[in-house]
Amino acid sequence: MSQIDSQQRGRLRAAGEAVLAAFFLLGAVLAQPSPAPAAGSVEPLVDVDWVKANAARDDVRLLDIRNKIGGGSAAVFAEGHIPGSVYSDYLQDGWRSKRDGVPGQLPPVADLEALIGGLGIGNDDHVVIVAAGASALEMGSATRVYWTFKVLGHDAVSILDGGYRAYAADPSNPVARGPSSPEATIFTADFRPEMIADRNDVAAAMKAGTVLIDNRPTAQYLGQSRHPAAQRPGTIPGAVSVPESQLTDDKGRFVSSGRVSELLQAAGVGAEDEGAITFCNTGHWASLGWFAQSEILGRKNVRLYDGSMVDWTAQKDLPIEVKGK
Repeated sequence: MSQIDSQQRGRLRAAGEAVLAAFFLLGAVLAQPSPAPAAGSVEPLVDVDWVKANAARDDVRLLDIRNKIGGGSAAVFAEGHIPGSVYSDYLQDGWRSKRDGVPGQLPPVADLEALIGGLGIGNDDHVVIVAAGASALEMGSATRVYWTFKVLGHDAVSILDGGYRAYAADPSNPVARGPSSPEATIFTADFRPEMIADRNDVAAAMKAGTVLIDNRPTAQYLGQSRHPAAQRPGTIPGAVSVPESQLTDDKGRFVSSGRVSELLQAAGVGAEDEGAITFCNTGHWASLGWFAQSEILGRKNVRLYDGSMVDWTAQKDLPIEVKGK
């Protein structure tokens, strides 16, 4: 073999090794989880594939809030959850509190800061909320916590569409067991009061012709039934009905933006009707309505009436419309 042939073979071998190294490097890069997006580009809904690819990131926090609405509890969480999750019971751990005799209201900001920081969630984290995925009623737990984060000025927040049920549907997905033991950190709120409506805002909206959307079941909207804590049956005069049950399917997955638009249009709410106020009994179902408009459709300035009908009906001077008579 000549010296020239030997040099050519050496160069070819080196070139081949370089190509092979580049191939493996590309494979390693593609195998990495997609980076958690900046707060301004966080999607309101993520799917199971996104969670599997990103759950292990240092800046992603999975917040499992399963509660008795969907058959969840701390014990159920310990029996099986998405690896890396922390647990907080939506109904028992302080996400809502009683204020002025009305249950289920937004707690003081300082209390929420302590709650969230105690779960190991800081201001730089992308929070992904995991509900059970049992029903629209149960997914309201996720939208209410999501809304709470937004009110506190934390935009890096998403909901796992379909909840834990969607994740567990594939038996090959890894499941962790045992309680969560997060390391506490500091969470500081940047409170946004403009996202919340009170009874005075609603009364003003009635006079101004602002759209009021009742997200309770149809029977409650018509006045045929009422929440046990509501003083009177009926709805706020002029309100339209978009029942909460229409906003997800029976597996806890949210309907499409096109379907949300259809539901609003059927209720008489046009594309130009931004700045709507959603309500229900105590602000749980209303968070589903708020989420559908503000986050799925991207409509601006949607507010949630936190006290809703329990607060409204307690005020004897405020009018009620009973449509079912």
